[in-house]
Amino acid sequence: MTRPLLRRLLPRTLLARNIVLLIVLVMLSQICSIAVLLHYVQRPRVERAATVFATYVTTLDSVLEATPARARAALTTRLDARAQLPAGAAEEPPPNVARAYRTYQRDLFLDSLRAHLPADMPARWQTEGGQRLWIRMHAPTDAPNAPYWIALPIPEDAQGSGLEAAIVLSLGLGILAALAGYAIQLHLNEPLQELARAARHVSAGKTPAPLPTDGPTEIAAVSRAFNQMTQTLQEAEATRALMLAGISHDIRTPLTKLRLSMAMAMPDGSDSSFVVAAESYLDQIETILQQFMDYAGSGEREAPQPGDLNALIERLAGDFAGLGHEFELSLTKLPALGYRPISMMRLLMNLMQNAIVYGKTGLAVRSWVAADVSLKAGGAAKQGQTVIVAVGDRGNGLSAQELEQLKAPFQRGRNARSHSGGTGLGLSIVERIARLHGGSLQFHARDGGGLEVWVVLPIKAA
Repeated sequence: MTRPLLRRLLPRTLLARNIVLLIVLVMLSQICSIAVLLHYVQRPRVERAATVFATYVTTLDSVLEATPARARAALTTRLDARAQLPAGAAEEPPPNVARAYRTYQRDLFLDSLRAHLPADMPARWQTEGGQRLWIRMHAPTDAPNAPYWIALPIPEDAQGSGLEAAIVLSLGLGILAALAGYAIQLHLNEPLQELARAARHVSAGKTPAPLPTDGPTEIAAVSRAFNQMTQTLQEAEATRALMLAGISHDIRTPLTKLRLSMAMAMPDGSDSSFVVAAESYLDQIETILQQFMDYAGSGEREAPQPGDLNALIERLAGDFAGLGHEFELSLTKLPALGYRPISMMRLLMNLMQNAIVYGKTGLAVRSWVAADVSLKAGGAAKQGQTVIVAVGDRGNGLSAQELEQLKAPFQRGRNARSHSGGTGLGLSIVERIARLHGGSLQFHARDGGGLEVWVVLPIKAA
């Protein structure tokens, strides 16, 4: 239970944790230094001053007692002797929180002084009307019933003004050290923030610029490892794309020859059912090969261009309507959006084709502009908006876990098992193209039943 409580109390960021740790360590070192100074240096000094002052007071008491009455009267007048204590002199002066060290040193001095003075010579500290120390002297032999109080100046060692300034200076140096540590930690956090930004670019399918490796040794080592990882990923991606494209291209050549050989080998008037079935299988293989080609490319080399996304949706809906598949369109006016035309057409075609194959009914496409809740408040209004295109149908819905798994390559939903000719790359291609444009792919349950696939694209798309 202690560990979860500690986790809740600790700051979330590494910067804040390091600053708190630095401040605690600096303050702890200052407190230890002050404690050692007070106990081993200042306390013996104050006690020694109290011992000397007690000797001075007892000597003065003996001198006054031995002085003749007329001379003693003149001397006590000069010492401001009084029969009664002033109102501001108390046995235990009130503590002063603002001057805690002076209060500690005063109490230490009074305790040590009273320990060295006779019990019948009390001492009082006056705080009102000026700092003075009152001592009650013994009554002289010629006036045994007339003891009196005299005021003496307070020794400098009992005031502690110099050490109080040193304590304030020490605390100031501690705060300065904490601020210096904060500045150093900010400097160290800059390459970590660059690393986080580069990692987000990699996860979005982009190629980040190489990280600088001229910083501290540990940070430079991490940056070099990240640069090497990025380069390895790029090489692996290029090799995979080249392999898929090469295999798909090479297989198409014997398929074309096979199709031609079948057509030439069948005599006229023979049963064509075998040819029709074989042609159907060859078409499925062609579709699978095209999906591999699309997945290998995904439009990385295509340059983005500003265009009207609604116009592209309407054109594709018209093409599908010519094939007998009507899509209900609900399109709102969209701002100019930079996108890769061929890749975006492939994305929308895949989604609309999936809706036709697996949904069959209730085909619809919507588009609108929405606020990007992932952006912090205070950002520019244009940067806080996204374009959303939703392709929906009324087919059997899948669970959220199944829908997320469909984003991975070669994954097919349970409603696709009865359909042949697929590879499980359709939504993977859509996901890659959406990430290439800085967007994302989301699945939502449709009102009234069915499924909607949302493509969320930032207005400032790459």
